[in-house]
Amino acid sequence: MITTITLNTAVDVTYTMDRVTAGTSHRVTDVHRRAGGKGLNVARVLMALGHQATVTGLVGGAPGDMVRRELADAGLREELVGIAGDTRQTVTVVDRASGDTSVFLEPGPFVTTAEWTAFKDVCRRLLTESRVVVLSGSLPPGLHEGAYAELVALAAERDVPAVLDTVGAPLLKALGAGPALVKPNRDELRETLGTDDAVAGARHLLRAGARAVVVSLGADGMIALTTEGDWRAVPPRRIPGNPTGAGDAAIAALSAGIAEGTPWPERLRQAVAVSAAAVRAPLAGDFDSATHHELLGLVQTEPLLTRP
Repeated sequence: MITTITLNTAVDVTYTMDRVTAGTSHRVTDVHRRAGGKGLNVARVLMALGHQATVTGLVGGAPGDMVRRELADAGLREELVGIAGDTRQTVTVVDRASGDTSVFLEPGPFVTTAEWTAFKDVCRRLLTESRVVVLSGSLPPGLHEGAYAELVALAAERDVPAVLDTVGAPLLKALGAGPALVKPNRDELRETLGTDDAVAGARHLLRAGARAVVVSLGADGMIALTTEGDWRAVPPRRIPGNPTGAGDAAIAALSAGIAEGTPWPERLRQAVAVSAAAVRAPLAGDFDSATHHELLGLVQTEPLLTRP
């Protein structure tokens, strides 16, 4: 079983419009609402890839009830912990004309010390039956910047590989606990370290304690720096669509690779193929199966010898 942790769950709302023009009113042509948060998206992709996943995290209020119902309807096991505050909402606006996507993220509800303690108790129990744990997304108000470091340390105590997908201080503070993998994209690496050099940034994260680092480079694929070697994987062409859930799809494939013990080049190839296929799906947490199977045979993986 792979456990996904989403401390700042959400109800994701996606508006699709024919054209978005700043400073005007818009008529929305399509509206989609679904349980969201990065770890929930990872769990959906894992299930589609044939892996059992358990979703945990923090939810509250009527939006939190909606999250629980939708996960049950999707057939996903959930061990969510209730809190007093209402689960947040995120809004994604898709412009069909340009292909541009804008995302608006609420901060989330305040989490008390007692609620955090209750969550860690649930996390300890789930780690006893987990092969991998995925920790994804932002921290809600009330949680300190070392919250992910605490959870990575709990996983390390039980020899469970921890995959961490976050940014800024919560990422940097967790590195000393030794996550098995961290996966920033190029923009997140810049935000965290102030560098545009993906290789140099990844090496910095390795020296700070991560055991492997994968950096997403958008249409240029991904690089992986690991204790077993360094690789780059590149898709055969640019895939048009909504990139919102691509990183979560990549995390799912990489986590599955850790659980299965897949060699790194194949692990990275799978991540690029699934990530690109997720761009073809309208909602985060889904991927286009036909695109996935097509790209699996076309993604090129090679040793990373030069700066991308």
